[in-house]
Amino acid sequence: MIKAGIIGSTGYAGGELARLLLGHKDVEIKWYGSRSYIDQKYADVYRNFFELAEDVCRDDNLAQLAKEVDVIFTATPQGFLAGLLNEEILSQAKVIDLSADYRIKDVAVYEKWYGIGHKSPQFIREAVYGLCEINREQIRGARLVANPGCYPTCSTLSLYPAVKEGLIDPHTIIIDAKSGTSGAGRGAKVDNLYCEVNENIKAYGVTSHRHTPEIEEQLSYAAGENIMLNFTPHLVPMNRGILITAYASLKKQVSAADVKAVYDQYYKNEKFVRVLDAGVCPQTKWVEGSNYVDVGFAADARTNRLILMGAMDNLVKGAAGQAVQNMNLMFGLPESTGLELVPMFP
Repeated sequence: MIKAGIIGSTGYAGGELARLLLGHKDVEIKWYGSRSYIDQKYADVYRNFFELAEDVCRDDNLAQLAKEVDVIFTATPQGFLAGLLNEEILSQAKVIDLSADYRIKDVAVYEKWYGIGHKSPQFIREAVYGLCEINREQIRGARLVANPGCYPTCSTLSLYPAVKEGLIDPHTIIIDAKSGTSGAGRGAKVDNLYCEVNENIKAYGVTSHRHTPEIEEQLSYAAGENIMLNFTPHLVPMNRGILITAYASLKKQVSAADVKAVYDQYYKNEKFVRVLDAGVCPQTKWVEGSNYVDVGFAADARTNRLILMGAMDNLVKGAAGQAVQNMNLMFGLPESTGLELVPMFP
């Protein structure tokens, strides 16, 4: 059995990690870390774990945790892991970080967009960006994985084949994204109160959202050149889900069949990316509670643009599910173990 510890287990992503790992046949959760609920029963924090998780919450002592487990998941704010990670911890346990601390390879870019100094930049180069569909082989041998952000996961997987195959001009990309409120975390914020969110939709982080450089970096690898794009997220009144619609100018005239052939070629062996037929648009309700990303497209001959769409659950494939997928690869397990979840509806 793989012994696992979760730091930040009482946040939304941490709770989803606990749910998935409890159902994983090869994992035993040894540590529910939560600075806010030390010595309280985990099932009293999340009552859906009643009679399923009897453990109490412990602190965030990474040094001690590394001695007790094989893998540590850190579902923590930016800067937490970077401030504590050292060679001793990494020599004892593998680490999968759900924050942005090791996602961006240029430390100056990280510090500019996140507004904090990076305290362990020596591990940035070693960290593997944990987008399994693209970096699978590097993940297998990693001891530190940077779990991708939710918006970057959906955006990158939706755009990657079109960028990689040169169907679109990557410098013309505009990404319009929507997310449910769980993406903002469990902390109390006025902007996330029911009366603020219900019956409303709003843009936020316009020109300044912190996931922008992460998306740019990943798509730059696909393009083979540095690219800059527009990314605008929106908050919508639902619990879970991300929908992205991306627009870019075509480099050459293509038909729907041409685009479908490219995407089928890239994702034909990918368990968790479902390429929809032409004319079928992704919807968040068809991926909720699952690790799937549904990708769709439309070629607009009138404007000479390609429209690419993606839908996924921000807490599963956008966070905890992807982290478990990474863990499976790191420990030599079938990638889909514990993740073969049929999307929930209604």
